[in-house]
Amino acid sequence: MYQPRTPGYRKQDATARWNLPDRVFFACGACHILAYAFHEKFPEANVAPLWIKPALGYTGNHIVVSGDGMVFDYHGVADQTRYIARTIDRAGKRWPGWSCSLKPLAWPDLISEALSKRHDGLWLREPEQFLHDALPRARQYLDRFRPDVFRPLLGST
Repeated sequence: MYQPRTPGYRKQDATARWNLPDRVFFACGACHILAYAFHEKFPEANVAPLWIKPALGYTGNHIVVSGDGMVFDYHGVADQTRYIARTIDRAGKRWPGWSCSLKPLAWPDLISEALSKRHDGLWLREPEQFLHDALPRARQYLDRFRPDVFRPLLGST
C-alpha cells in the first residue's frame, strides 16, 4: 500500500494519476491491471490474483499475483510470507493497528468493475476507466523485467 508523495496529488484527478511514474501508478491504484497483464503474458502459470484486504476501517488495498509461495507486484517477485509480513509491518507504522486478510480473486474480477464489486470492500477500475487504457501500459511495464525474474513464481511453466 504505497502512498504517493507527489505534491498536490489526488487520486480523483485522472490526469495527475495517469502522469505518475509507472512504478507509482502500478503501486497505488492500478496494481490489479498489472496483475492481469501478468496473467496475459503467462496464461499457463499456476498463479492467481490475491487481494491484500485491509481490516475494516483501514486503507491499503493491494492486489498481487500469487503462486507456489511467491508473489509478484510492481517490485518484482518475492517470497509471499516475507512480503506479507513486511506489508503489515510498514502499514502498521503508518496506521497503528493495521491488519489485513488475504482473499483470492478470479482473473476476470481484475478488469471488470461489476465483477470486482461482488467482493465486499472491493471496487476496481476497468483498464479503460483510467485517463487512457491502462492495460497497454501494464504490458509495457511488465516487459521491463528480465524474464528470469519470474522463474521462482512460474516454476517449470
